[in-house]
Amino acid sequence: MAKQAQNGRNAPRFISYLRVSRESQGLHGLGIEAQRRAVRDYLSRVAATGALLAEYVEVESGKRDERPQLIKSIDHARNARATLVIAKLDRLSRDVHFLTGLERAGIEFIACDLPNANRLTITILAAVAEHEREMIAERTRAALAVAKERISKTGQLGHPEVKRLGNPNGAAHLKQYGNRAAVSALKSRADDTARRLSASLQAVMQAGPKSARSIAAALNDRGVLTPRGFQWDAKAVINLQRRLAALEQQRI
Repeated sequence: MAKQAQNGRNAPRFISYLRVSRESQGLHGLGIEAQRRAVRDYLSRVAATGALLAEYVEVESGKRDERPQLIKSIDHARNARATLVIAKLDRLSRDVHFLTGLERAGIEFIACDLPNANRLTITILAAVAEHEREMIAERTRAALAVAKERISKTGQLGHPEVKRLGNPNGAAHLKQYGNRAAVSALKSRADDTARRLSASLQAVMQAGPKSARSIAAALNDRGVLTPRGFQWDAKAVINLQRRLAALEQQRI
């Protein structure tokens, strides 16, 4: 956490959010110290009398979309009525999960490497990112359709028999294993997300709320987002509780 600046009560307040990957820390792009310097330099230019209340550092693996430190920094900024200072926006501008969460948070923010960004900019970037994701999904579906058509024609009546090397059943046989692997990976990711959210859920329930609706309201008040970056409702809470219960059963 950063030290609180010694300024008056009416001075603007800021929360900084830094991020770095495990693989590239200090090797590629901005390292943590360089990001801290970028935040200090920016605030010295635009808000010399401001108070930097806290600093959150995200260490990303490059394989997950979850960003617990971002959620905490947004929650802190909202509760403190502070401005979130993002040192390094760059590729986050193509991340739908991040952009949606930032857009829904409704807080003021500054991106040091994109100083003209604002809520409208984020809304536009989110729309572009969502469009790009839909286009990628459409191209993937089209490619799978072509592959499926080729497989269905192979070796059938009216078509020349194709001699295969290795697995005699070809891609049709291997496809089921690919699907199993994909399902297993998705389940593992969902389980990891549930474990990450478990602490927030327990903290809320220990504070009093017991019904799914009241728990959802408390999570939203804390600025905690669902795995998809949305606000909580009763159904989402129940789904999380069921997954955590299933994980607990597996441990027994």
